[in-house]
Amino acid sequence: MFAPFPGPDARRNERGLAAEPGRAIDGPALPSMLGGVRIRRLRAERFGAIVATDEPPALVSVDRALARKLGAEGGALWEAPSPGLDVSVLEGPTEVHLAVTERCPAGCSGCYADARPDGHAPTLDELKARLDALADLGAFSVAFGGGEGALREDLPALVAHARARGLTPTLTTSGLGVDAARARALAGLAQVNVSWDGPAEVYEAVRGYRGAPQAERAVRHLQAAGVPVGLNTVLTRENVGQLEAIGEGAEALGAVELQLLRFKPSGRGSLDYLARRLTPAQVEALPGALRRLSARHPFALRVDCAMVPFLAADPEVGLEALQAFGVMGCEAGRSLMTVDAHGRTAPCSFWRDAPGASFGAGSWAEDPSLERFREHAAAAPEPCASCPVRRVCRGGCRIVAGLAGDPWRPDPECPRVRAHATADS
Repeated sequence: MFAPFPGPDARRNERGLAAEPGRAIDGPALPSMLGGVRIRRLRAERFGAIVATDEPPALVSVDRALARKLGAEGGALWEAPSPGLDVSVLEGPTEVHLAVTERCPAGCSGCYADARPDGHAPTLDELKARLDALADLGAFSVAFGGGEGALREDLPALVAHARARGLTPTLTTSGLGVDAARARALAGLAQVNVSWDGPAEVYEAVRGYRGAPQAERAVRHLQAAGVPVGLNTVLTRENVGQLEAIGEGAEALGAVELQLLRFKPSGRGSLDYLARRLTPAQVEALPGALRRLSARHPFALRVDCAMVPFLAADPEVGLEALQAFGVMGCEAGRSLMTVDAHGRTAPCSFWRDAPGASFGAGSWAEDPSLERFREHAAAAPEPCASCPVRRVCRGGCRIVAGLAGDPWRPDPECPRVRAHATADS
């Protein structure tokens, strides 16, 4: 079976939490320990509460009885019988992806955000206001992205503001602009994931420019500053055959985790998506390759939510195994929300179907695109409806499904969906 593939709520990096929706319980108001583990914050949910632990850093779901002992009070949330963990939506997002800029000089050929040197960049005050609103929503952590967020001179101020509001900040970066001084200024980040699609030649084949040396220097600068560093690798037809070299490189760089992401038809990534996506044969071989990779290396191996359909179709993987390792499919609208550089909400950073509404206090509960994702996950069409791992997979990737014009159809690259279509033809 796979070595730990933590899902969105079980990462090895630090996570912040809040309490009742819009209200935090932390500091002296909280009991200091949970089974010998120090806790920091919690938030009431219909099933009980979500608890943030400090050491080790994690999010833990607890039932109502334990939640009461830890200081939570569910009020109206606890009047009905507990639904258990199978809730279609949490009382607030656990994590929010916040784009701090649309600017980036790299020009990666597959950039999902279509970032450009002259892209929009919100002001510091605008971003602080968005962080305040996220804290008021009861969000636990905020992942800064872009564009290239590390090039914002005021990024350290955003990190400090997030911390002051009880949010745990992380960053995804290509490494551009991260020198030793910049790394020290960003030491308040709980973790940085550096985009690294393989050694030099492999990286260039995927991204279209020689960015591996800069990414690797950034990793070393951040590690020297005491910041935990992971690597993000987008899998395409060009680099999926180099997974062992990628694993060896990640270990040599001292990464705490290697996160593998599915290439998606978003932004510039939509221009030649069909020529760069994994072939059916590569998808079929992927679970075995990941098992070998996780067995050989010490870092945590993670897959993004869009990759779950590829794992779920493997005969050696089942619902219980995926749940045991914290592997989760699409969490958009259930525990995840994004806010773009213009301050618009979306279920997912890759979602381009329609402009979102301006982010505000009611966004989590009222945004129609978030609700549409929830509805799909609750009532996905066949063959997803009868799939034994649907509770984890949640219907596959809506971004890939939308390539043919209908984001609510089954994920066309899922092996189970392809087999179903073949049987019906």
